[in-house]
Amino acid sequence: MGLNIVILGAPGAGKGTQAVRVSRERGLPHISTGDILRQGVKDRLPVALLAKEKMDRGELADDATIVEIVRGRLVRSDTGAGFILDGFPRTVSQARALDVIMDERKEGPLLVVDIGVPHEELVRRLSRRCICSKCGANPERPENAEAKCPRCGGSLVCRTDDTAEVAIERLRIYAQATKPLVEYYSGRPSFCAVNGHRLPEQVAREVSTMIDGAAARAAAAGAEARGVGGR
Repeated sequence: MGLNIVILGAPGAGKGTQAVRVSRERGLPHISTGDILRQGVKDRLPVALLAKEKMDRGELADDATIVEIVRGRLVRSDTGAGFILDGFPRTVSQARALDVIMDERKEGPLLVVDIGVPHEELVRRLSRRCICSKCGANPERPENAEAKCPRCGGSLVCRTDDTAEVAIERLRIYAQATKPLVEYYSGRPSFCAVNGHRLPEQVAREVSTMIDGAAARAAAAGAEARGVGGR
C-alpha cells in the first residue's frame, strides 16, 4: 500500500519544512506545487507563467491549471510507493479533483496532516521570512546578512515589503480559500492535526507519529469497508 500524504497549513506554518523531513525519512518524493511552478517559469511554460502572474498579485492560481500540473507529476514512476504533496490542494475543488486522481491510482489511501499555528505567530513568521533563490525555501530572516539557506546553501533574498500588513492579507486569502479544506478532510480516519507552534524537531516527531496512526486507521477502515461489501 502506498503512503500518500498531503500536508496542510497556513503560510508560515512550516509545512514545507516538515514535508522535506518526511520525504527524506520515508524515501518519498516531495511534490511542491511551488517548485513545479518555479521550474515551469524557468522553462517559460505558458501555463506556469500565467499562474505566476496571478500569484504575484496575491491571488491563487486557478484550480484547473494546478490540478493538471499535479496530475502530470503524479503519473511519474517515482510516485509508485507514494508521495508527499506540499501546497496542494489549496481549495475544496482541488481536493475533490485529487480524490478522483487517487481513485484512478488505486495506490492506497490519502493521509492528511494539518499543521496548526496561532495567527499571531504566523504573522510574526511571515513578516520575517526570506526566500532562497535556489530552492524556494522560506526560512526566517537570519541575523547574519551573509547566512545561506539551511536547506540547500543557496543565497537568501529578504524582501523589504514582507510586513505584518502583507502577512495578514496573505492569511486572509488562505482562510477564505484554503481553510475549508480542514472541514472537508477532518471527518476522515486518515486525517490528523498537529500543533506546529513548537520547535521543528518536536513538530517532526508528532508528524511522524500522526502519519503512522492515520495510516493504521485508514487501513482498518478500508478493511472494514471491504468486509461489509463482501457480506
